Amino acid sequence: MEKKYNTRSPAVKRLMREAAEMSTPTSDYFAAPLEDNLFEWHFTVRGPEDTEFQGGIYHGRIIVPAEYPMKPPDIIVLTPNGRFEVGKKICLSISGFHPETWQPSWSIRTALLAIIGFMPTPGQGTIGSLDYTPDERRGLARRSIDWGCPQCGVASGLLLPPSQEQNQEQKEEVEKIVQSVAFKSEEEIAQQKKAAKPTEEAASVSAESVSSSTATSAASGVAASSTPSPSTSPPTARAPPRRRTVPNASNTQARANVESRGVQVYDVLIMLLVAAIAALLARRINLMQDSESGSNFPSQE
Repeated sequence: MEKKYNTRSPAVKRLMREAAEMSTPTSDYFAAPLEDNLFEWHFTVRGPEDTEFQGGIYHGRIIVPAEYPMKPPDIIVLTPNGRFEVGKKICLSISGFHPETWQPSWSIRTALLAIIGFMPTPGQGTIGSLDYTPDERRGLARRSIDWGCPQCGVASGLLLPPSQEQNQEQKEEVEKIVQSVAFKSEEEIAQQKKAAKPTEEAASVSAESVSSSTATSAASGVAASSTPSPSTSPPTARAPPRRRTVPNASNTQARANVESRGVQVYDVLIMLLVAAIAALLARRINLMQDSESGSNFPSQE
């Protein structure tokens, strides 16, 4: 398989390492890539104890994107279970439905433990979730032992026999993962978007109003500055233009130095002019605000 893929790819490196780490089955989970496709894995998990899924063996697929581990995989359960829809991508914060909550430190093993941990939880309207009764789920758990995958065979034969010591360690790890990984229902997502929308709209309206006020003030300031004052003296007659002299080679360097200093002075004048215009605009805005606030008071007779 190494010859088939670019081993310098971060996704290929990561998947090969995870495949090596998970090559030995456990009593609670097992996953491996297909022989001809490193980016499609099949997994098997055991139903959590003390729940209606106890004794069940559940099989499924994991579709890994080329951008893994920067993007999350898609998870599909194939065994009827009463919690997840069969053959449909399920919605978890660790699946492809929510790349914004995915963490590159998570792995396929993390996803398997999350599935085990969240099987007994309510569906809450998440995509690909089901809310069968406990009796229906127990019946599906009993029948899942004989369920077989066309590519992997009978799923129950892919896991090791249950071990009490191993199950306790696994249970503690699953609880930790459940605390850091959460399902997100479509209702919760819609409510979050709905709550964030008014804030975004208010910020946009505020920015537009400030921009409009600034533009109006700037236009008023420019108009006021361009209107001649009655006390302005009439324009004086221009002096006749001076004749241009052609510089000779002896004063070329001196003139270049003078021009350089002139450019520096010109830059300073530009900065002063910009500061003066800004001060004028600020004053115009304050005057407009004062006049607007003053007009809100009723006139006194």
